[in-house]
Amino acid sequence: MSRYRLEPTSAQEAVLLRHCSDARYVWNLCCEQQSWWRPGRGGVPGFAARCRQLSGARSDNPWLAEGSVTVQQQAIRDFDQAMRNFFGGTHRKPTWRKKSLSEGFRIVAVKPEHVRRLNRHHGEVFVPKAGWVRFRWSRQVPECKSYRVTRDRAGRWHVAFAAIPEPVNAPGTGKVIGIEDLKIGNMTGSARGTTEAPGRNVRAKAGLNRAVLQQGWGMFARFLEYKAPGRVEKISPAYTSQRCSECGSVDANSRQSQALYACTSCGYSCNADVNAARNIAAGHAARGDQALAWSANREPQRALLVA
Repeated sequence: MSRYRLEPTSAQEAVLLRHCSDARYVWNLCCEQQSWWRPGRGGVPGFAARCRQLSGARSDNPWLAEGSVTVQQQAIRDFDQAMRNFFGGTHRKPTWRKKSLSEGFRIVAVKPEHVRRLNRHHGEVFVPKAGWVRFRWSRQVPECKSYRVTRDRAGRWHVAFAAIPEPVNAPGTGKVIGIEDLKIGNMTGSARGTTEAPGRNVRAKAGLNRAVLQQGWGMFARFLEYKAPGRVEKISPAYTSQRCSECGSVDANSRQSQALYACTSCGYSCNADVNAARNIAAGHAARGDQALAWSANREPQRALLVA
């Protein structure tokens, strides 16, 4: 089921609120009727019988006849389905609906021509007695490629977070998750420049920006803060890849390649990402210390995650 935000006019809003009121009124009548049923009193009226009773009520009450019969009949059908769910043991017994708390109505037999697109952001849907109501397309539109990309990326990060060891992932353990405080907005800034001072390698920089944004680093950080509230610490990324996690010296020449780190001071070597991750786990870059406060022979006290 897709959900869309309606943008009705003042007159249309009054009609929609009237539909909600009618649906709530009919639903509550069904609830009251059901409350009088006792074993031995015969069967409770079904959907068809209640629709006939609704026709009689609309004839006797002009104010009720002013509303949409489709909306009112669907309220009866909804209640009938709710009772079947209750007797089937899958849902609780239907209760009275309250104003401003249980609002809503349903219409059926909507044809394809009853929904039309105005532009990439807005569309219109035909609602009985309200006419064409404007709404905003949500990102759940199947044709929206950006939604599919965002959904797949979110799923990937959910899986990645679930793979964190349980002692780190579990709340109340006192563990801290350290991540680099990347300024993604600055990293993906345009290199186009101005007419007086045009930039260089603009197309290459644009491709790099797309690659960075597709990784969803910011989304991953938000997921961590949501799933581990108060236990995510953002560490400055300055010199984390150039600092030796063994002796603390900083030298750009120590980063010999994308994957290899070899300290020019003490000779310690390891994977460059592992070296940077240890610096992040120790919070070393944020403090600016010149020597690590923990020994390389023991595990850091802070949990570690590197996007």
